[in-house]
Amino acid sequence: MGVLVCCDCFFYRKSKTKPNGKKPPTEEKKQYLELEYTKIRVVDFDLKELVVLPREIDLNEWLASNTTTFFNLINLQYSTISEFCTGDTCQAMTACNTIYYWYDERGKKTKCTAPQYVDFVMSLCQKLVTDEEIFPTKYGKEFPNSFESLVKKICRYLFHVLAHLYWAHFKETVALDLQGHLNTLYAHFIVFVREFNLVDPKETCIMDDLSEILCTPVPPPAPAPAPSTPASAPSPSSQNHVTER
Repeated sequence: MGVLVCCDCFFYRKSKTKPNGKKPPTEEKKQYLELEYTKIRVVDFDLKELVVLPREIDLNEWLASNTTTFFNLINLQYSTISEFCTGDTCQAMTACNTIYYWYDERGKKTKCTAPQYVDFVMSLCQKLVTDEEIFPTKYGKEFPNSFESLVKKICRYLFHVLAHLYWAHFKETVALDLQGHLNTLYAHFIVFVREFNLVDPKETCIMDDLSEILCTPVPPPAPAPAPSTPASAPSPSSQNHVTER
């Protein structure tokens, strides 16, 4: 895996006015917040039902199963646009007003391109979820004491990838007609990490506007109005007949 073992982020803020008194440029419009895109989901039921711990399942088993699944799904989602995420198009790992950095084992901060960052994330996650000492698959094997903290680290990294997908590659996702899959995956992930307090809200707050929209269950569609029955012509038996005499 190399020496890259953890990451952090840096927030940059613009002042309300420039030195010359002019207002800063308007913040870039977030296409992914537009109703025509947020209403597209793969499922339309309450995702909380999918993340609640079942009575008969051990908590660590549940966290391990879901974390591994999210790693695979987010890795797959990123792969659909990876050809557009290059060192030239994404010279830094950004999301909203945030730049994510890696820190090596000596604490040195390293700025890297988005594809490099994602590669570090996926390589580390792959290493952790396939380590039998951390994510045991054999019956009777105990989870390590550090298991929960490692799950939190994985989820934190995966959130960074999801945030970057929306911020830098939503147009490509729409062009591939995959926004419904991305929306559902993101909402499912956020509901999961909130349920088990796996990611600090200060970390995810940069995407709160999207989270509040997507994590609200989609209201059921209004029933279609019943078709109106056209007035039928009176039957011959109901008509008055006049007999000539």
